[in-house]
Amino acid sequence: MKAVQLEKAYNPKEFEDRIYDHWMQNNLFAPIEGDEKPFVIVIPPPNVTGVLHMGHGLNNSLQDILIRYYRMQGRPTLWVPGTDHAGIATQHVVERKLRAQGTNRLELGRKKFVEETWKVKEEHHTTISRQLRKIGASCDWSRERFTLDDGLNKAVREVFVSLYERDLIYRGHYLVNWCHSCGTALSDDEVEHKEVHGNLWHYYYPLADGSGKIAVATTRPETMLGDTCVAVHPEDPRYTDYIGKQIALPLSGRTIPIIADEYVDREFGSGAVKITPGHDPNDYEIAERHDLEKINILNPDGTLNENVPEKYRGMDVLSARSQVVEDIKAAGLFIKEENHSHQIGHCYRCNTVIEPYMSEQWFVRMRNMADKALHAWQKNEVKFFPKKYENTYANWLNNIRDWCISRQLWWGHRIPVWYCSDCGEMTVSREDVAVCSKCGSSNIRQDEDVLDTWFSSWLWPFSTLGWPEKTSDMEKFFPTSTLVTGYDIIFFWVARMIMSSLEFLEEVPFRDIVITSLVRDKQGRKMSKSLGNGMDPLDIVDQYGADSLKFTLAFLAAQGQDILLAEEDFRFGSKFANKIWNAARFLLMNLEGRSLLSMDEIRMKDIDRWIFHRLDAVSRRVGKAIENYRFNDAAQGVYEFFWNDFCDWYIEASKLDLYSDQEADKDRAISLLMKVLEESLRLLHPFLPFLTEEIYQKLPADIRHEHLITAPYPQPTVDRQNEMVEARFSSLQEVIRAIRTIRSEFTIPPEKKVRVAVRTDSDFNAADYIHENHALILNLVNAESLVISREKPDSAGAVPAAGNGFEAFVYVSELIDVDKERAKLEKEKTGLQKLLTSTDKKLQNSGFVDNAPAEVIEKERGKLKEFQERMAKVERYLTELG
Repeated sequence: MKAVQLEKAYNPKEFEDRIYDHWMQNNLFAPIEGDEKPFVIVIPPPNVTGVLHMGHGLNNSLQDILIRYYRMQGRPTLWVPGTDHAGIATQHVVERKLRAQGTNRLELGRKKFVEETWKVKEEHHTTISRQLRKIGASCDWSRERFTLDDGLNKAVREVFVSLYERDLIYRGHYLVNWCHSCGTALSDDEVEHKEVHGNLWHYYYPLADGSGKIAVATTRPETMLGDTCVAVHPEDPRYTDYIGKQIALPLSGRTIPIIADEYVDREFGSGAVKITPGHDPNDYEIAERHDLEKINILNPDGTLNENVPEKYRGMDVLSARSQVVEDIKAAGLFIKEENHSHQIGHCYRCNTVIEPYMSEQWFVRMRNMADKALHAWQKNEVKFFPKKYENTYANWLNNIRDWCISRQLWWGHRIPVWYCSDCGEMTVSREDVAVCSKCGSSNIRQDEDVLDTWFSSWLWPFSTLGWPEKTSDMEKFFPTSTLVTGYDIIFFWVARMIMSSLEFLEEVPFRDIVITSLVRDKQGRKMSKSLGNGMDPLDIVDQYGADSLKFTLAFLAAQGQDILLAEEDFRFGSKFANKIWNAARFLLMNLEGRSLLSMDEIRMKDIDRWIFHRLDAVSRRVGKAIENYRFNDAAQGVYEFFWNDFCDWYIEASKLDLYSDQEADKDRAISLLMKVLEESLRLLHPFLPFLTEEIYQKLPADIRHEHLITAPYPQPTVDRQNEMVEARFSSLQEVIRAIRTIRSEFTIPPEKKVRVAVRTDSDFNAADYIHENHALILNLVNAESLVISREKPDSAGAVPAAGNGFEAFVYVSELIDVDKERAKLEKEKTGLQKLLTSTDKKLQNSGFVDNAPAEVIEKERGKLKEFQERMAKVERYLTELG
């Protein structure tokens, strides 16, 4: 057999694109045919407004690990890719582009604006698809979807009309969250509340009959222009005589009543509350109970409208606020102004302050659907990883409010409702309407609004598979298996998908919900453009390779813990990829002149049984970890097996036979090494797919499958389990590690051979095994001689290292400058003594122990123990060298 030459240096740029093209050309991302239960993931569709960030890099890396693992398990495996039209966000991008060109959407008109937005969508979609391919995402691109494609539009219309027919969608004039910058209503979940340092103004409202005045306070003085009453608690004795009287509302020329309502907290402030039903949700509820007028004082652009005195019309909110305060002062009604911090809602897209605003909108009744989703969770039909996020899910569903689904935008699913201009008839239809269903007039118009982006996204798990049609994909791949997503969209998206699926398909859309870690910088800050601490996954791919990106992220992705990340952390994954490359290169070079034997032809030694026992153990560990979404445990498992067990121990131990004079020994060794390498590449593939496929294709054809991506994942087998061999080899490893530790402590160069003696205890069970592996120990510690005996050897010039049932003696004085080494140890001893004294003093200080956090105290105790152990070792070395 000829040797196989791998490039000397690991260079992912040379093969990653080529390997991906190979997978694509052979249609290897498509699900296989078979009767096994499918494993299906629908990608959380990234918005077509930009590029993927490191959070996307993590999320898609973990999805790809799952997909590749289950594909190798032989199950029909489908990963559906796609993107989201992202209504508000995408419209923002296009409007910004138009402003830069000196125009706007109103000048352009709706039709041309939408055409322009489709162009922007295509540009960003191309970028996102390229990024996903670069990081190795093995999606079935033939099934790619977009939330505004024809199929999803049909699904959206079907759901809207069906919900309307079930009286679960309604239209009404209600108080909504209004962003005047975006010019649209928002749902409660799209409002981000932030702590704002503002002011609280106190002033008087005079009674209309001149008999007195009543003090009120507000953070928004301009809203007094829309007040329709003042409320007090019915049991507040201070205001018993005021209830029913009228107030002369300052600056407005109107009178408003004083009413009694139990909502009022009599302990807060003056106990009297100004009520503005048109601009406060709590005030709105009071107005509903008391049948009060609801006055809207704002225009859609955030300026004051015709319902306020002419002086204030056209002012923006902040200008009107200042003017009202000045006018209150001029009227002699001002009491005081004080600093006041409070939570204020902001638009989740543009950060504009949200105004509660009376507007006609479309809503979905959520209570009944929320109860079904809660019940599904209570019945364990859906499961969160980590479990703690179930509280977020349940809390939101328990406190759910109706969902405002209409948006005053042009980009999105147009609401499928038509109005007749002649007879006023409203038609809700699955198909476009050309004539009025009541009077036959063609003078009809479609509702101008579009649906909330999430109204298409909540159908994603089944609309992407062809619903409402009865497609073969729906029949085979629904419900899906697992959803991998971020915690911040549990209520936006996850809960709503479960609700829609239960409503229309009477089953949950997925079983497992994996909530990924949040990626932060090393200071614990969330990555953002404003902080300049973000990382582009493609920059990492360019520098270190896609496998280094994926493996590093998986290794760090502990369930329920944030990932603190810096660019240099990806060197870890790159270093591991280099290790795999170099190990494979070494073994493939040693194929020269060899004949590969079948496993039936090989008589295995204990070391061979040990490596297969370890391979069996790691395949169990990794499989269990992946199936329970413990990606870091799985990554750590493959890392430890390949680097430690295979490279550091088995390959090194096999060199005795690999470099033997006996051809049969060489054939036997390389055959076993190739077998373990082939299985190791299958084990590693979900974590480092490009590298492993590239190496796998270089293996001899008769020991591998055609493609690694579809090769079977290593399966545990009872035949390989051998605890006795594991125990014996562990004893041998302990002896070798003890000797290597001494070599390291005295910085004896690897090429220098040492003289070693090992004394075994009479009850040391592995004594015979140590004797049998005399040659292996010699080779692995680079010893010129090794004496193994139950008798204690002459220890002159040796430094001992004790282990479980043995004592190893390494004759270091023959290889070092003893005086120089003693001087170095004495210096270290002096430094250790200072550290011991200062640490012990700190722990004896009651002020420190009583006030420091428990983890800080524990850390100091750990340091003290570490210093004590090192001091004992240094003193022992000094004694031995004496």
